[in-house]
Amino acid sequence: MIALKTLFFLIFVPGVVAGFVPIKLLRFGAQMDFGVFSYLAFPLWIFGSIVILWCFWDFVQKGKGTPAPIDPPKELVVSGFYRHVRNPMYVGVLAVIFGHVLWFGYWNLLIYALVIFSAFHLFVTQYEEPNLKGRFGAAYEKYLNEVPRWIPRVRK
Repeated sequence: MIALKTLFFLIFVPGVVAGFVPIKLLRFGAQMDFGVFSYLAFPLWIFGSIVILWCFWDFVQKGKGTPAPIDPPKELVVSGFYRHVRNPMYVGVLAVIFGHVLWFGYWNLLIYALVIFSAFHLFVTQYEEPNLKGRFGAAYEKYLNEVPRWIPRVRK
């Protein structure tokens, strides 16, 4: 049942945010030409998709829950991509969206990506982090102090 709920959430949240809405935005706006840099879209799409799917798997297998806030993991997930950055699922979604920006070159997609990042940041700082502190206490506080929110640290 957890896997089914997770699949539903995958289709309707990242699928809509990183897929459906950007495709709908392609009908409007001016385009930019990124030239050869537009080919960076492919690794961004692949990287972002792998990160999203891996994180969903970790939530089901290690967290014993789903990524959906209404049915969250029972265990704190700090392995996999979560060892490097606290919000890899959001980073994966943003990578896919920025891949769209580079490939299609629409200004409105860039604005959309920045709006989505701002929404993610507000959601994380105002809801997720306080909620996780309450649920997991000292273990989450330790995790907050050791792992960056958005940009992975380069380890020596």
